[in-house]
Amino acid sequence: MKFLRKFLDKQEKHFTRGGKLEKLFPIFEMTDTILYTSGKVTKEATHVRDVLDLKRMMIMVVIALVPAVLMAFYNTGYQANLALSSTGLAMAEGWRGSLMSALGFGVNPENFFDNFLLGGLYFLPVYGLTLMVGGFWEVLFAVIRKHEIAEGFLVTSLLFPLILPPNIPLWQVAVGASFGIVFGKELFGGVGMNIFNPALMGRAFLFFAYPAQISGDKVWVAVDGVSQATPLAQFSDTALDVTSSWMDSFLGLIPGSMGETSTLAILIGALILIITGIGSLRVMLTITLSMALTVLFFNWVGSDTNSMFAVTPAWHFVTGGFAFGMVFMATDPVSSAFTKGGQIIYGITIGVLVVLIRVVNPAYPEGMMLAILFGNMFAPYYDRIYLNKNIKRRAARNVS
Repeated sequence: MKFLRKFLDKQEKHFTRGGKLEKLFPIFEMTDTILYTSGKVTKEATHVRDVLDLKRMMIMVVIALVPAVLMAFYNTGYQANLALSSTGLAMAEGWRGSLMSALGFGVNPENFFDNFLLGGLYFLPVYGLTLMVGGFWEVLFAVIRKHEIAEGFLVTSLLFPLILPPNIPLWQVAVGASFGIVFGKELFGGVGMNIFNPALMGRAFLFFAYPAQISGDKVWVAVDGVSQATPLAQFSDTALDVTSSWMDSFLGLIPGSMGETSTLAILIGALILIITGIGSLRVMLTITLSMALTVLFFNWVGSDTNSMFAVTPAWHFVTGGFAFGMVFMATDPVSSAFTKGGQIIYGITIGVLVVLIRVVNPAYPEGMMLAILFGNMFAPYYDRIYLNKNIKRRAARNVS
């Protein structure tokens, strides 16, 4: 490792001001700080410091996402193998099937490794492409602005595949990731300046640009010609029976976006974020409680024509993208509220809106994505209200 450290130190002069590779300094700086701790030391007066810098924060979010990623591998393969076995097919289609066969794996929903490997063959191309596209835009804007490359795209590139269906075309992945990063973050000024969550912006763009492919029945099972609705879609359609149990939904053994199905895996990630102080417990609890109270209100009102009025809070919690959005999207420290009072109103906004969208508009049974984006839009105003109140309170106290 000393050799590598000396090599990097020797090359640094080419990337600093006046060097022949000066414009590529952000790339050099990113490589150096990934491999080693920054050598910059504060020599002036004392500064306020925190052991949790941006890089460590991003790494902890990635660690918190690991359980959801593992379940994305397993459940995507499990749902695909269930569909394949029901149609009598002996192997997955295309290059995935060829690779599975070459490695000695088959179609067996009861075999953990068959499911895990097949699911990985769906998830990894989407993740790899998102990482490349996100990295490209981050490097490009950093070079143009002569800024350091932020590590935020590492989290966005992992969040984005987890909220997508397993058989989404890769070109749509590239388009959606580009839109989310460029229009959702970079045009606002980059990391720390964005109003909306970039991953959700990319997902929203795909939903409205390609609704037939990003929503519906067939996208939820990674097998061509096999159609299966998610439990949330089954609730909203009175002609369909709910085929999954609550426990299956909690564990994540249901059709859905690759990383959103397992509430158990998501709650493990939530625990990591809360313990490390990255995720706001206040936001999570407020969203959950406001969702539950709003659902109970609709349960009390009832409806003879809309079956969503009868869905309980427990089912709303484990279906769709509610748990994933609550833990990993709504708590984004940049796009969410940061004052205590603002976080409460922000959480109530999301919790109430997601139920209104799901229940009152059964044609669109999800709702969490739009609710969070709406909350992102108003979060700065919520914070401004409480900041102004605190300023007036301090001013009045000083006068007295």
